[in-house]
Amino acid sequence: MAFCATFVFCNGFNTRGERMKFKDSFYSMEIPDDIFKSMEGKSYKANCTVEREDLRYLHILHIGFDGKVHEGEMICNKIIAEDLLEIFRVLYSNKYQIEKMRLIDEYDADDESSMRDNNSSSFNFRFISFTTKVSKHGLGVAVDINPLYNPYIKEVNGRTNVEPATATEYVDRNRDFPHKLTGNDLCCRLFAEHGFEWGGDWTSCKDYQHFELPDEKIRELGL
Repeated sequence: MAFCATFVFCNGFNTRGERMKFKDSFYSMEIPDDIFKSMEGKSYKANCTVEREDLRYLHILHIGFDGKVHEGEMICNKIIAEDLLEIFRVLYSNKYQIEKMRLIDEYDADDESSMRDNNSSSFNFRFISFTTKVSKHGLGVAVDINPLYNPYIKEVNGRTNVEPATATEYVDRNRDFPHKLTGNDLCCRLFAEHGFEWGGDWTSCKDYQHFELPDEKIRELGL
């Protein structure tokens, strides 16, 4: 299970010659023991305030930048699990390209490393800097898509902070380039339909890769 993201599908068969079943390939389940073990001390840190039972393991198919079908994995909060499966089903059906979808623990839960590798992910427990408030990714209610091409951008003391740091060529959103998320993009439209807000609409900063449940929904759910 933990290695399913490495298999590639071609013409309805995976690399082991097994026919894939579309409906069976998108599913949510409680986190298996072997995967949770790989998360401990990484994305699921010792001070994590989110119960394991409130998280879900997602198995997803996605079209890579190579045009082939890949298996993807993601951990998220159970309250958005079905929404994400619906979103990724539609993206897959429309051959929407997402380069990688690996558990962030493969990057030792280091966001910068994951983003530089253009890895799309959700849960990674952490507090918002200099606060005791858990971040949306820490709650598992935020998702980053193709982050290298859609960086986080914020002006700090007259300097432009870009995350990942290797994404400077994608800061100018007036340029046309592949995999750029815009408000009219299918991915943005689908997340909006499911009640998520997009970081590209923010004014204090821009987080073009980022989709999250709004604060009012978080308060409503008591998270």
